Amino acid sequence: MERLTRLDGLRGVLAVYVMLGHALPYTTLPGWAGAAFIHGEAAVDVFFALSGLVVINSLERFNYRAGPFLAGRARRLLPVYFVVLALAVGLIWLGSPLSAMPWIAPESLQADFWAIGMPAQFLWHFLAHITLVQGLLPQGLLPWAYITLLGPAWSLSTEWQFYIVMAVLMRRVRSLTRFGILLLAVAVLYRITAGFLPAYWQFSRAFLPDAAGFFGLGVMSAVWLRKGHALPLAAAVLVVAALGLSSGSPEKILTPLVWLLVLCVQKYGAVPPLARLLECRPVQYLGAVSYPLYLLNAPVQRACAMIIAPLVHGNAAMFDWLWLPLALAAPALAAAVLHHAVEKPFMQSPKRSMPISTSVSPPCRNLGT
Repeated sequence: MERLTRLDGLRGVLAVYVMLGHALPYTTLPGWAGAAFIHGEAAVDVFFALSGLVVINSLERFNYRAGPFLAGRARRLLPVYFVVLALAVGLIWLGSPLSAMPWIAPESLQADFWAIGMPAQFLWHFLAHITLVQGLLPQGLLPWAYITLLGPAWSLSTEWQFYIVMAVLMRRVRSLTRFGILLLAVAVLYRITAGFLPAYWQFSRAFLPDAAGFFGLGVMSAVWLRKGHALPLAAAVLVVAALGLSSGSPEKILTPLVWLLVLCVQKYGAVPPLARLLECRPVQYLGAVSYPLYLLNAPVQRACAMIIAPLVHGNAAMFDWLWLPLALAAPALAAAVLHHAVEKPFMQSPKRSMPISTSVSPPCRNLGT
């Protein structure tokens, strides 16, 4: 596929949306001010669909060879991840700013997201994060492992599970459509059976089957953009919408519809103001730095709170005025630094992929249909 420029801009918009959703709950701004930013999980679902759409290009660049493909993904993602993970662990070790923020209730979601201290089984949590298996662990084995050290990393664990499944299966199923059907079937089956699992074997949202529908939606989107086959995409939208409706959160039905809208913006230039926004240079740059921005916005915001909260002596309004601008500017600046100092050099390192031939190798002859 050609470069999906507008979807590059979408990455930046989603990363900023998540950053705002992480920041606003720690202020005393009225509820209506942050009401539009409480759907961070839906933004991550769109990220998953985007991965299902574009990661196939990366697999093709490696001629569908699992080892080189996964090595390329590791080179692309892990250097930034390890830097941010080290920062997050160091900040938890230094202490929590919440003791100087009395307007945050001790049992609130905000208090859970900014860990008060190291988890009791720190070594196991750390090993789970280092190996990106935190999303594979049932709650009974290592409770809340997927968010204990670096909250946003839960989705990276899910992505890594998807990369492994894609690398192993694509040469076997030999069709994007069949692979998309498989992902959607896994999502439906998991939704049906999850409620019957014993408490020990309940998995977190970072478990791939929970997000498989969104990856399947992205894969079917690739079929549409490449071949013009609309039926697989329409079926995927309906399946994911039905899964959202059955989740107990009816607003989740909007996620596949929003995804369908941005696909039309990408392909046809629908909603011209939105298309121009996604194409403009600042949003494109945010898209380029979206991965480090997504990962580090929460720990950097925590670091800013550790500096500001003791200075305001419990004055929540003063904290809002001082911290909120810093909580938005500092992650963006840190993401730019991390992008140019760490992410970009590894992305530009010599690739060991084979050149893409004009003819598709026999095991993958039907890919894209």
